[in-house]
Amino acid sequence: MRVEEKSILIKFVSLYLISTFILLSIITYLIYNIQYQSIYNLSLSHLETVSSKISAKIIMSDMENKKLDFKTLCSSDKGIKFALYDKKNKNVFTDLTEEIPIDFTKKNYLKNHHIITIDKSTVGHLGIHSIVMVNDTFKSKINDILLKISLAFIICYIIICTVGYYLIELFMKPIKNERQRLDNFIKDTTHELNTPITALMICTDKQTPRSEKNMERIYLSSKRISQIYKDLTHLILDTDKQKKIISLNLKEVISKELEYFELLASKKNIKITFDTDDININIDNEDFSRIFGNVVSNAIKYNNRGGKITVTLKNNKLLIKDNGIGIDTKVQKNIFNRYYRATTQDGGFGLGLNIVNKICKEYGIQIDVNSKLKIGTTFSFDLSSVLEKK
Repeated sequence: MRVEEKSILIKFVSLYLISTFILLSIITYLIYNIQYQSIYNLSLSHLETVSSKISAKIIMSDMENKKLDFKTLCSSDKGIKFALYDKKNKNVFTDLTEEIPIDFTKKNYLKNHHIITIDKSTVGHLGIHSIVMVNDTFKSKINDILLKISLAFIICYIIICTVGYYLIELFMKPIKNERQRLDNFIKDTTHELNTPITALMICTDKQTPRSEKNMERIYLSSKRISQIYKDLTHLILDTDKQKKIISLNLKEVISKELEYFELLASKKNIKITFDTDDININIDNEDFSRIFGNVVSNAIKYNNRGGKITVTLKNNKLLIKDNGIGIDTKVQKNIFNRYYRATTQDGGFGLGLNIVNKICKEYGIQIDVNSKLKIGTTFSFDLSSVLEKK
């Protein structure tokens, strides 16, 4: 991955993580506020209910002239403490465990994480003018909620980050694959061009004699460079090129094409046999050359030394058969994909059969492939769709 691509990816990931963190923080804050207010309201409501019960007991005891043990007024409610005050706000009774400043001007308020409510409904019965109720479990409840929300926040953020990571990996995978294919393509291009260019440089050196063998090498190298150039430009430039559909006599065209391939095949001692009917088809000359050239070139490249190639044109079908290394049935469906190579043997770009398939689709030519490992491969082309009508 390039430096600028890494920089963009880092910025994207940072923006994703920061924005997710902010959004999740806002959601967490809102949830916390809702929970806080809910606990506060429930606690306050409970305090007011208990306070009303205490006030009722005080009033009833005063009216019935009964003694009242203040300690028993709120013994059943855990977490709730109370204090009783007279008319001058002097403490009459308290079970508060800590000193809390009381503001008698308010009905209820929150102080030091304690909910405090003041009830004056006793109106002086038993000398009690104010009941101060204190909920000292509010802080622990809020801390418990805060801990749970914090844990939920951390877990959610980790899950979001993990999902984001896998989404980025999923998003980057095809880009990485294409980058790898491009890198391999560039390496293969360099490798493919290196051999014919090196041969040309050697054969055209001033000290190299101009023998027939060297001229043959120059011709083969030049032809190979030309073929590479045509394959590379076909995918980009030839898509907009005007097709010249003409009548081709396949016997003549194939015979001419095989002159070059027989020279190439002789380097591996491969024998090419040719059996053809005399038929004409309507097709662009360069398109047919690419179909035929790429398939025969592969038949030579992936053939064994001393192997055989048979080119047959019978019953409107062109068959190109070799007894080379063959293609595994598991990968045969991929051989027409661009940049795909079924084997690392010899060079190549993975463009040839893709170009063949593309051209055949343009003309409606049906391709069939029959191949077995270590036995050979046969490409069959049904030319009925381009056959010249008599």
